[in-house]
Formats: sequence, C-alpha cells, structure tokens
Amino acid sequence: MKRKTAPVVDQRSDLVESLGEFSRFKNIDRATLMSVLEEVIRAMIRKRFGHDENYNLIVNVDKGDIQVFRERTIVNDNDIEDENTQIPLSEALKIDEDYEVGDDVAEIVHLSEFGIRSVLSAKQLLAQKIKELEKTLVSSHYQELIGEIVVGEVYQVWRNEILVMHEDNELILPKGEQIPKDRFKKGDTIRAVILEVANRNGTPRVIISRASPVFLERLFEMEVPEIYDGLITIKGIVRDPGERAKVAVESYDERIDPVGACVGMRGSRIHGIVRELRNENIDVINYTSNAQLYISRALSPAKITNIVIDEAGKHAAVYLKADQVSLAIGKGGQNVKLASKLTGYELDIYRDADPMEEEDVDLDEFADEIDEWIIDQLKAIGCDTAKSVLNLSNEEIERRADLEPEVVTELKKILQQEFED
Repeated sequence: MKRKTAPVVDQRSDLVESLGEFSRFKNIDRATLMSVLEEVIRAMIRKRFGHDENYNLIVNVDKGDIQVFRERTIVNDNDIEDENTQIPLSEALKIDEDYEVGDDVAEIVHLSEFGIRSVLSAKQLLAQKIKELEKTLVSSHYQELIGEIVVGEVYQVWRNEILVMHEDNELILPKGEQIPKDRFKKGDTIRAVILEVANRNGTPRVIISRASPVFLERLFEMEVPEIYDGLITIKGIVRDPGERAKVAVESYDERIDPVGACVGMRGSRIHGIVRELRNENIDVINYTSNAQLYISRALSPAKITNIVIDEAGKHAAVYLKADQVSLAIGKGGQNVKLASKLTGYELDIYRDADPMEEEDVDLDEFADEIDEWIIDQLKAIGCDTAKSVLNLSNEEIERRADLEPEVVTELKKILQQEFED
C-alpha cells in the first residue's frame, strides 16, 4: 500500500492575520496561538464534515499560512461509503497515475471550500477563544503577584472605587482598601499591593489595597535592606489605616538593633513610609516571646504598673497610674485596640489605685442607679471608679465615651452624691 501527498499550494488566511493582530497586542506565546488557531479550524472541520480524525493541520503564524490536509483511502468507484474518508480510484488516478486501491491520499483542503459563513463563524470563535485566553493569562499573572506592590496610573475615580491601569490591565482599588486621607485624581501615580484576584462572570477582577497590613510590610522591605535580606523579620503588623500602626520586629543578628534599623538615622527610613501612608503614626517595637513585656511594649508610649495575664482565656488586665491611662487607651481607644490585635490578648485597662489617695468607689457599685451599658462605656475609656469619672470634664467624657450631655450631667450628680454623705 502506497501513501502519497497531493500537490501543495500555500494558503494565506485572514484567520491567521486576525490571530497575528491579537498576538501583537497581547502577551501570548506562539505555541499557544498555534494551538488556539488549530482548535478553531478543527471546530470548523467538524461542523462541515462531522469529524476531524483524518485531518492534519500545519499552521505558520509568522508567515500567515494554514495548510489543511485530508487523508482518504482509495476504494473502487462503486465501493464508496464515506466521501470524507474514502476517495474513488478514478479521482485518485487524476492526482497520480500510480495510485492503487488501498493507498492513502493526503490532499489539501482549501479554506474557501468551507464557505464564507463558516470562515466568518471561525473568526468569531477565534476572537472568543483569544478573549478567554487573555482573561486566563491576566488572572494567572496577578495570582502570582498577590502580596506584591505594583505601581499604576489612576484611570478613573469613582465614589466607591478607583480604577488603576497597570501593564494595560485594569486594577480596582475599593473604597475600603484606600487610606481615608487618600486623594487621587486621574493621571496620578499610585502604589498598592495586590490583595486578591476574583472572577465575576468569567472576567478577572484584580483587587489592590493600600489599607492592608501587607502593604505596610512591603514598604518596610523596600526601605529597610536588613528586612529584605532577612536579617530582620517582621513578626506582626496591625493598622488603623492613615491613623496609626504598630509593627513588631525581631533581629537574627544581635549586633543589629531592629527598631533602630527600621527607623533609620533621624527617622530617614521611616519618614518615606509615613509620607506614603498619609502621615500614619507608626510604632515600631521589639518583639519578644515574654507576654508581659510584649504587651507592655505594645501599649507604648504608656508606662505600665502591672499586668495580670489569663493565658487560658487570652485576657490581660493592665494597671496604670491615672496619668498614663489615656495614653494607653489612645484616641478613641485606638492604641489599646491595636495593642490587643498585635499581642493576641484582649486587654482591659485599669487605673492603679494609690493607697495614699482618699477612698474611691468602684463603678460597679452604682449598677442599681446607672445603666450597665454606660458603665461599660466608661470602663472602655479607663474610668472604673467614681473619682476617675469625676476628675474628667463633662466635655471629655462626652467625647471619649460617646455619651449625651444630659447623661453625663446626671451621671456626675449620682457619683458626687456618694462623697457628699
């Protein structure tokens, strides 16, 4: 049995030209392009002939050539059962006089034989396949970049999100991932960390963040060579974006002061980070496995008198002098909340009573006269005794405990009566 090939004539196809147009704008490798085009052509063959098992394709993306070969077996003219897989002997002899029954003939199939509609449908399918491939490539590319900082250009500023262009791809900075003090306009350069890659209706959504602790961690890696080189490690980061952050660091080289290295000479290293984060106040502390010391450092700049830890319940009662309570709690309870997140302990702040001071009364003693939620609000700002409340002005209690003026007035009246009897 002999196998010969019919004369070949190169075919140039607008399908390949269309593919070339996509490849010039998209970062798609040649092998993938050829695979996509072959899949499209085989789909066209299956639609026209029912199957494509006896078809071979040669695709040259660079030259714009497509060669489609169909292999058929020669049979006697009266034995034809399937014209797609069999060719009559009389027709085969026109190709080559040496052909015999049983030989295989490989002949070229011109794309024009498929008809204009089939070719147009194939072009539409090609565009669809390329679009799907592009989405997959974009998704894969940014999946690998999760946790890394990217620099893009603000493309559109909307109420709930900012669109950022990066490598011709659209990234999304939601309102919740922005620093509250951020003010960007179209054309501004923006730095953010890749937070996640989600899919919505088959389209990748790349979410970036400037509020994530990871963003602050990457900024430290960029500004502090010792962190990038692994000589200093960041053990924990907590943030109230744009307001305050706490960073715990540890050095693997006892000759290196981790806090000093992160701050830099006269704050040279940390200043750039602070500016990027819209003047976010950053506390850098030494990490330690000693829970009491770690909590004490985390509550900086307040000076702690004593700490009682409930290890099983992950609670810690922190005692401070009266003038240190507000420092430990911070504005709106910010300092104690961040310290709690950083250390992993729920921190309760208590005023350390001085035995030389005159007798005071615990707020819980007033539970029958003052609502429990009000007592809880006062304790949250470090006021757990009657005098600790009376020592504050009405305005300060209203602001810090978020109480109405008339509530504060009545509250002080009840507490004052305790010392007038």
